Amino acid sequence: MRLVFMGTPDFALPSLKALTSSGHTLAAVVTQPDSPQGRGQHLFPPPVKMEAEAAGIKVLQPQKLSDPAFLDELGRLSPDLIVVVAFGRILRPEVLQLPRLGCMNVHASLLPKYRGAAPIAWAIIKGEKQTGVTTFKMDEGMDTGDIYLQETVEINPSDTAESLAIRLSEVGARLLLRTVEGIEAGTLTPTLQDHTQATPAPMLTKEQGEVDWRLPAHQIADLVRGLIPWPGAYTFYKDERWKILKVCVIQEDRSGLGGLGRPGQVVKVEKQGAQVSTGRGILALEELQPAGGRRMTFQEYLAGHPVEEGIILQ
Repeated sequence: MRLVFMGTPDFALPSLKALTSSGHTLAAVVTQPDSPQGRGQHLFPPPVKMEAEAAGIKVLQPQKLSDPAFLDELGRLSPDLIVVVAFGRILRPEVLQLPRLGCMNVHASLLPKYRGAAPIAWAIIKGEKQTGVTTFKMDEGMDTGDIYLQETVEINPSDTAESLAIRLSEVGARLLLRTVEGIEAGTLTPTLQDHTQATPAPMLTKEQGEVDWRLPAHQIADLVRGLIPWPGAYTFYKDERWKILKVCVIQEDRSGLGGLGRPGQVVKVEKQGAQVSTGRGILALEELQPAGGRRMTFQEYLAGHPVEEGIILQ
């Protein structure tokens, strides 16, 4: 078939690579415009653009999907199917209706659960033990289209959103090829989603990273894992902002009586980590990044920064 691929970040790379070696024709890749990064705000291309150019594939980077010139060019490409993987924009009806076989999406959750921009992070934050990948036929809603295929993936206790995304991206690439083959052969019958079971996975904000120490220890641990690599969970020790990168639940008191101290109180300081009381249980902070500093173990931090027991983290 003649395909157009739409994607932007690293998550989309395995799917793009799978299609380039699949025997189908990739007429073009559509990705987001180059974005300013770093202190100098120099423009950097998205990962999908670099991969496509290395493979000699035509790249389109419209500022707006409503741009008539872009829509005309997309129409001239005459794709049989448009494949979307973590593109980062909602497709307009004119785009959805353009290919003869429609548009399909690779989404990193078991739809209808976790519809939205950040399904991997929210699955971890909400304490899920399983997630997965769904391929579906796109419509004008947010991840509401009929489902082609699904595959379940276990969430490991040590998983962060970053590590889980790597595994899901590889599963997504395999599921994508099976879906494209089924669409081409006419052997896939998409099924309706149960919209009553839908849960949201909205875009993350920096403010969501602030730790509420009144929560149970295991919920805070899930928040920390779910917000890696971005935006990161954080708290304040006195006037210093700590980005929290690794924690361990060392006491999970389910009596509802909390830990040894007030929520957020540093109850014990050891080289392995600062033990902090939560709304229920004790959490050890094992790795952190102080404002303007590098990532370090708590033992490394202690070498130059004494931490007082009894202080309340804010």
